[in-house]
Amino acid sequence: MPLETTSLFLYHETMVSTFKRGLKLSTRKHATEGKPVETAPVPGQVVIPVNQHFGAPNKSLVQVGDRVKRGQKIADAAGPGPMTVPVHASITGIVKKIEPRPQSNNTSGPCIIIEAEPGDHDDDNEYLPVLDPFTCTREEALARIREAGITGMGGAGFPSHIKLSPPQGKTIDIIIADGAECEPYLTTDEAVMTEKPHLLVRGLSIVMKITGVKKAIIGMEDNKARLIPMIEREIRLNKDAAGENPGDISIGLCKTLYPQGGEKMLITALTGREVPSGGLPMDAGCIVQNAGTLVAIAEAFTLGKPLIDRDLTVSGGACKTPKNIRVPIGTILTDLPKEFMDLDMAKLRKIIFGGPMMGTAVSTLNIPIQKNTSGVILMTMEETLADEEGPCIRCGRCIRNCSCRLSPVLMNMALEAGDLDEAVRTGLLDCIECGSCAYMCPARIKLTQRFRVGKQRLRARQAAAQQAAAQQAKAKV
Repeated sequence: MPLETTSLFLYHETMVSTFKRGLKLSTRKHATEGKPVETAPVPGQVVIPVNQHFGAPNKSLVQVGDRVKRGQKIADAAGPGPMTVPVHASITGIVKKIEPRPQSNNTSGPCIIIEAEPGDHDDDNEYLPVLDPFTCTREEALARIREAGITGMGGAGFPSHIKLSPPQGKTIDIIIADGAECEPYLTTDEAVMTEKPHLLVRGLSIVMKITGVKKAIIGMEDNKARLIPMIEREIRLNKDAAGENPGDISIGLCKTLYPQGGEKMLITALTGREVPSGGLPMDAGCIVQNAGTLVAIAEAFTLGKPLIDRDLTVSGGACKTPKNIRVPIGTILTDLPKEFMDLDMAKLRKIIFGGPMMGTAVSTLNIPIQKNTSGVILMTMEETLADEEGPCIRCGRCIRNCSCRLSPVLMNMALEAGDLDEAVRTGLLDCIECGSCAYMCPARIKLTQRFRVGKQRLRARQAAAQQAAAQQAKAKV
């Protein structure tokens, strides 16, 4: 879309911001950039993981043989706590199995397999009642977000109602909508912002109402500058139920630089603030929500729709029909008809759920799409890098390119020595696993993977210590 005014052009030229360091990557977005989101045919079955969030585990609320409706709650925690989010049926059909299945985190977890019922069931759903977010109470609004099963759709899967409930003493004065989408290949956020700017702004207004924050920024990289006029139009048109402007919503344009979409990087680029070591965005007075998450929040109120569909990018050299698609959560790509999603299995060498930098490589395509699946990248041999690791030459490239200003070489040395405490001291828990260090390493050392394993070892050690403490306390009673 052409720029509307000269002043807008000047706005683009003078207001582009960024963070220090980072990588200038080939975006590889050309295959799907500018393409609309295509709604996939309803698959014959869906495999819905019971747990799709960061928090306490869920339990199935249905049994084999039950008929379920699209939008019906099928899993939730036994006693809903603050770190729980329910899961809903994404199609109408019959529960055929409840069993462990492989998932995108390379583990097996309980899944509910639903076989689709023939026919059109668009009107045969079990959505929540429509709720006005500007007249209901804050507690009712947060309960709606939880009941709709909304989690962060940028990758982490953190419960959205928790993020919107900062603890006492944490003052939030800026809400940031994350539309940067800095990962190569991925274009689904761009497509969502193009097709649903009204829901993006509406969702942002709802979040501002819930938190009481009067300032919000929609952050995006300058390779999406063409979207600004349509989003600005929606900002102008956006009014709450009383016909009043809910607050100051602006657009922040950032340089196309990886990992600009990371919460810490985006906060620094748009506000000049820094999240302290070991801290969260709320420690810098900010809440960051992915653009897709804000659209889902708007739909939860205006339509009563739970988070049961996922927009994602399917791309890569082994995909003959790269596109942005909308599928019911639990869809397995190989279940889609060939005329809609044509894959070249002969050329397929690597499958990544998410983006190529921060995503997870998996061994099979028989893995369901989840709430946090932003893309599936199907790579050929030419797109992958399988060099063997060499010895570290202490060149310092990992340090110079770390967006968090850490020392990956020291973290790796500590982990190789089995010293978890030293790894933490040198920044392990501040690492966002963006992959910049591994990308720049001339020795091809799998730094990011080692840091992920190091964090897993640390969590296992902490869990063991907590269990031992609980047993000692029990023995004293």
